[in-house]
Amino acid sequence: MEIVVAGRRTEVSPKFRAHLEDKLAKIEQLAPRAQRIDVLVSHEVNPRQADSSERVELTVIDKGPVIRAEACANDRYAALDLALAKLLERLRRSRDRRKDHRNHTPLTPVDVRPPEAEPPAQEPVVAADGSVEVTLGDSPVVIREKTHQAQPMTIDDALYEMELVGHDFFLFVDAETAQPAVAYRRRGWSYGVIKLDSPVAAQARVG
Repeated sequence: MEIVVAGRRTEVSPKFRAHLEDKLAKIEQLAPRAQRIDVLVSHEVNPRQADSSERVELTVIDKGPVIRAEACANDRYAALDLALAKLLERLRRSRDRRKDHRNHTPLTPVDVRPPEAEPPAQEPVVAADGSVEVTLGDSPVVIREKTHQAQPMTIDDALYEMELVGHDFFLFVDAETAQPAVAYRRRGWSYGVIKLDSPVAAQARVG
């Protein structure tokens, strides 16, 4: 299992890298098929955010859904422990769910990528996780774009994957209607779904 470590606005010391490898060894027990773990360590320079100045993001790249967790603290070792605890819990849930869905028939993937836009005026910056950051014209606004592979799924599956990555929203294609949709978190265990009235045509499998 490959571990890819990157720093944003900070350097990652060899000591912390060795500590990471030791801690992340636990992941192989819950995700033996994991191909790679991406680790992003960030430092917030704003003194007003000293209590959460160190952020650690962990992303497990597996044959199944991407599983992600992140945490902040005033110390990157503490942030790693918090993020790892979240990640291990999500890996356990994913493992248990796979056991319950071993006979589930794979769904046909669809192309939900938007039409290619005109190239930005400035050279885009490619982040460690594969996302692209571009500046909006002459303004200080930075837009982060990332393209994901998608396959149609039920709303229940979309909510499940949203919980795995720890986001407040999840973009997917509804398997029943073939419509692009977004599931989002409301208060407590309440969720919402917004759909676009534009069904997506499924791609034909190759081979």
